[in-house]
Amino acid sequence: MEFANKEYFLLLLLLIPYVLWYFLDNRKKEPTLRMSDTFAYLYAHKSWRVRIVHLPMVLRCCIFTLVVIVLARPQTHSSWGSRTTEGIDIMLAMDVSTSMLAEDLRPNRMEAAKDVAAEFISGRPDDNIGLTIFAGESFTQCPMTTDHASLLNLLQNVRTDMAATGLIEDGTAIGMGLANAVSRLKESKTKSKVVILLTDGSNNRGDISPMTAAQIAKSLGIRVYTIGVGTNKVARYPMPVAGGVQYVNIPVEIDEKTLGDIAAITDGNYYRATSNNELKKIYQDIDKLEKTKMKVRKFSKRYEAYQPFALAAVVLLLLEILLRNTVLRKLP
Repeated sequence: MEFANKEYFLLLLLLIPYVLWYFLDNRKKEPTLRMSDTFAYLYAHKSWRVRIVHLPMVLRCCIFTLVVIVLARPQTHSSWGSRTTEGIDIMLAMDVSTSMLAEDLRPNRMEAAKDVAAEFISGRPDDNIGLTIFAGESFTQCPMTTDHASLLNLLQNVRTDMAATGLIEDGTAIGMGLANAVSRLKESKTKSKVVILLTDGSNNRGDISPMTAAQIAKSLGIRVYTIGVGTNKVARYPMPVAGGVQYVNIPVEIDEKTLGDIAAITDGNYYRATSNNELKKIYQDIDKLEKTKMKVRKFSKRYEAYQPFALAAVVLLLLEILLRNTVLRKLP
């Protein structure tokens, strides 16, 4: 705990003259009676009122101390803190083209991919993880961060109809998605840099070919794990029609050769997921990646902490007034 106005603690010195004045002044005000001998009263029983006669003065001192603490503005500690932990830098590159609405995975490819990715992120609290999404074009949904709560929120904001509603150009630009993810990792200082690229199609858009992006990743020491998601034949797809949705079967066209070559060039692995369980197992396998030491910085926000001291001062003040006007009341 820190105090913003430490100079107010000098006011506590005023307690010294107050205590001296209290005892000296009380002696003058106490009634006296001359007696030849006080031996008979030496061992007389003292009532509890006599024992706590100075309690109001003690309470007033405590109240004054608490008020000074409030004036000094106690605050929680606020600073950037550094710690060394085990982790790697990971970029998730996720296909959001309209074909990801196919329902060969439940409830569809996109939602299944988001659910498994969210579980993967939650299981790696010490990693820098970011998210790139791509269809006919690519952009970064979330840069690398250890603030996984924000990352998960942005992941859930990835809608299954982004390409269908025109928020992003439809198509499958695997090269652009990979290049975007690689660009986020190029300045990384960790030994382990990884891209997990998930798609359900073949490259048909973009200015950068998948193999060119893979060569760039290799030159930067980035491993790429590629995942082809979808069944082996056809998939049930919700085709929008006037007044509703009509389900049709669409062919599954995953460019497994290109995905395999990308993984091979960058010393990664290629996986094929035809069901929710297989997709989950793939992420569990990738979760066993090697880890390296990295430095994490966290910021603690500053909060005012005077409220407990102010409340205690009010309670003690009420108690002092109550005692002074009831059981410890003095006759004039």
